[in-house]
Amino acid sequence: QVQLVESGGGLVQAGGSLRLACAASGRTFSTYGMGWFRQAPGNEREFVAAINSNGGSTIVANSVKGRFTISRDNAKNTVYLQMNSLKPEDTAVYYCGGSRDRYGTTSIRFYDYWGQGTQVTVSS
Repeated sequence: QVQLVESGGGLVQAGGSLRLACAASGRTFSTYGMGWFRQAPGNEREFVAAINSNGGSTIVANSVKGRFTISRDNAKNTVYLQMNSLKPEDTAVYYCGGSRDRYGTTSIRFYDYWGQGTQVTVSS
């Protein structure tokens, strides 16, 4: 069982930056692929970024490419999402997910564990 807790959300002006963190419990964190998804009101949860178990490979959605970066520190059982040049359309609840697929995946159905989410609001 893996428990995930997100932090770092908040209110920021357009063009600003935030760094989200997702802390995981358990000794198997380094075997999991990890991902970030987001969900805006009235929308489905959508893929943002994923990283493989050793941090050597990442995938980023086209909508955030060049602005967002995913990384992980297995010694700290934590995955991060650095968000730069934020836009109002980035406003959403951001969720951290853990997948037994160690390669990291864009598909929500392959994620086994989820955090409670953290709100990110970007004002124009």
